Parts: sequence; C-alpha cells; structure tokens
Amino acid sequence: MNSISIITYNIHKGMSPMNRHLRLNDMGEALAELSPDMVFLQEVQGRNLERALRHRHWPAQAQHRVLADRLAHHAVYGLNASYDHGHHGNALLTRFKVKEWCNRNISVNRFESRGVLQCQLQPDGWQQPVVALCGHFNLLAFDRRKQYRGLADYVQAAISEHAPLILAGDFNDWRGEASALLERELGLQEVFLQLHGSHAASFPARLPMLTLDRIYIRGLKVEKAEILRGKPWSMLSDHLPLRAELSPL
Repeated sequence: MNSISIITYNIHKGMSPMNRHLRLNDMGEALAELSPDMVFLQEVQGRNLERALRHRHWPAQAQHRVLADRLAHHAVYGLNASYDHGHHGNALLTRFKVKEWCNRNISVNRFESRGVLQCQLQPDGWQQPVVALCGHFNLLAFDRRKQYRGLADYVQAAISEHAPLILAGDFNDWRGEASALLERELGLQEVFLQLHGSHAASFPARLPMLTLDRIYIRGLKVEKAEILRGKPWSMLSDHLPLRAELSPL
C-alpha cells in the first residue's frame, strides 16, 4: 500500500523567530515544495487585529486557510485560545478526505489555553481510516503530566486500539517524559526514537538543542523520519518542522 508523508510544524503564528517579520507565505512555499499528505500545525493564528494593523501584508484569511490553499489541501482548525483582538490554535491540513473531527480542550490552568485536534481521515488506497491527533502541550512539566495522563485516558476510552493512530505536535517535553508514558499506556512509538534512537532536536530553529516536537504512531510503520534543517526553515518559525513517511502494518 502507499506510504504517506506527514509534517508536524509549530509555525509561531506565521512570524519569524524574533517576531519581526511575517513569514507565512514563505512557509507555504517551503511546505508546497515537499508536497506532504498531512501537515500537523501548532500556533496557527486564526485572527489577530493588532498584527494586521502592524504588518502591511497580513492576510485577510486565517493562516490555516492560506496554507491549505497553497497546498491544495483540506483544512481543519481547532481554536485553543481566544482574546479581544483574535484567536489561535492547532490545524490539520490534508489532501485526504476528513470523515469527522473534534477539538478537545486540554487546558489545566487559566494561563495556558491548550487543545488537541482530532480528525479521522481516509488515505488513498488504505483499507482503514487513520485517526490524527494534533496537540500543543503546556510549558510546565507538572501541567504536561496532567495533560498526557488525560489524553491517555481519553484515547483508551474513545479510540479503538485497532485504529491506526498518529499523535503529533509540540509537546514542550525537553525532559523526555512523554514517550515512556505514551508507550506504556497507549502503545505509541515515537518515530525518531524508534528509527534513530533519540528524539529530534527542533528548537530553537537556528540552533536546535531542545526536543520539543514529536510524532507518535500506533498501528503504522515508520519508513523515514527527518528534521527539516537549514534554510529556509531556520529563518521561518522558531521551531524546525519534523517530517516522516508512514505505511500501514
């Protein structure tokens, strides 16, 4: 069966690493060159009136719509944080038909609004649909542990253990705690850990040292996993994207 190409990418609300320049169109061009089948996005700006006034070329459309149009993909957006001048969240872009979706609030305090976007989609030529989870987790380890535990409980209760599953996003997990819990509770394997023996250093983009971004899978085989390093990626967001090729077992 056909393998699929996926990317997970914290796009930093479409801004350059130091928040000086809008890089959304450059991100779209770089992603389009790779022609991924699915893109898991975090820190997607749905609306921001303040930045729209400051940046001459700020798009009229939400950022996930701009990127989806460039890739000719379907787009699903999960709003996580809303404020007077706008909102942001996670998004999934895919060339495959999205059969159903929901957005789960995983916030554990009033200071960080976080979510996990869940989509079920059907890759071309695959016998089974895939469940895709796109998440962005808290900065504090104590809070993240609560979120990982809550996510594990939800997946065990709501998603069939026989369904192929991809969980990708920004885990903010520089301590490397998530993988053991997710493997023990859900049977999830992190693709870089499985293929290369270590998590991928993806932050900060210009000198990556921290392993914040992850791709976990269940019921799938990892064929390839790579960090998208160097230009243009180091000049776009403050995170580097991760790319993997996956196939059914």
